[in-house]
Amino acid sequence: MTVNTSPASRAAQILSRPIALNGLTVPNRIVMAPMTRMFSPGGIPGEDVRSYYARRAAAGVGLIVTEGTYVGHDSAGQSDRVPRFHGEEQLAGWAKVAEEVHAAGGTIVPQLWHIGMVRKPGEPPYPEAPAVGPSGLRIDGTEGTGRAMTRQDLDEVIGAFAEAAAAAQRIGFDGVELHGAHGYLLDQFLWEGTNRRTDGYGGDPVARTRFAAEIVAAVRAAVSPDFPIIFRYSQWKQEAYDARLAETPEELEAILTPLAAAGVDVFHASTRRYWLPEFEGSDLNLAGWTKKLTGKQVITVGSVGLDGDFIKAFQGEGAQVGSLDNLLDRLERDEFDLVAVGRALLQDPEWAAKVLGDRVHELQPYEASALKTLS
Repeated sequence: MTVNTSPASRAAQILSRPIALNGLTVPNRIVMAPMTRMFSPGGIPGEDVRSYYARRAAAGVGLIVTEGTYVGHDSAGQSDRVPRFHGEEQLAGWAKVAEEVHAAGGTIVPQLWHIGMVRKPGEPPYPEAPAVGPSGLRIDGTEGTGRAMTRQDLDEVIGAFAEAAAAAQRIGFDGVELHGAHGYLLDQFLWEGTNRRTDGYGGDPVARTRFAAEIVAAVRAAVSPDFPIIFRYSQWKQEAYDARLAETPEELEAILTPLAAAGVDVFHASTRRYWLPEFEGSDLNLAGWTKKLTGKQVITVGSVGLDGDFIKAFQGEGAQVGSLDNLLDRLERDEFDLVAVGRALLQDPEWAAKVLGDRVHELQPYEASALKTLS
């Protein structure tokens, strides 16, 4: 008997394994990464958004993490075309998205988002709302046009995340992802560059984690015990790609441990290139270190299936198809549990079907023009 040991066959075998995330069984290891698309006027996802996600579920994506969705706090966003996860019409639109993804055989979680000090004066959907953050500082360390959050602000945002999570479970989603990465609000608290508070929410790494941990705990209390909570975090920030939350594994453990204790089931470790080691002396990437330090399941992400990182996409550059061999090696040794795919899935809705169906020779290079359409 001849055994097929081609790279394509190996990819299909390794990526097709189901996995349980708390009470959710995901049919394979492929995750659609969250990607802001701005195709939801009034914050309402319509038929085109439903089709966009359902096509990828039908083609074999095991778990879809939606584009970032604004929680119900007036300062959470900066666009009226980014979907919101509050309001009757908005939630009705999202309920239809979840229904269509399930009908196509996939699972789906919304990414819940607050942008914090990234917000600029007068931006929609609520132009009068101020930017708020831990210390009123922007990512570059300068004073913004917003303000430091008061105790009331903290409570309101914690409540907004909890309410959105409860709504997600009520309307049929399979879990939630909390956006704690890339220099947005939760990350602004985690990072010492933007968190200069002198109260219990600032100072050492554990204190800087307190706000995010309280959000996780509130979300955990608002949903059923078996409802998965995913927490996305990163070292890098928008416009500060060399920024780091932690310089050592010990510092990273101090940040992640309170989040895990508060109720995170899965960490989504966002990197620009998944194959790069995170700390000296080890080949482990950020997801690998996260799993080692917390014992939690992890999602890796960062230029999967392509040979260039996503920053170039926003500069109008494409990327060629990259090898999956390194990724598969790491999955086989359980460095991480799931793999999030961004631009490759944006370009080609059939990406998962091709990889799982031994058709990797059909994979397409990424073209930056894919950002402009909802195909």
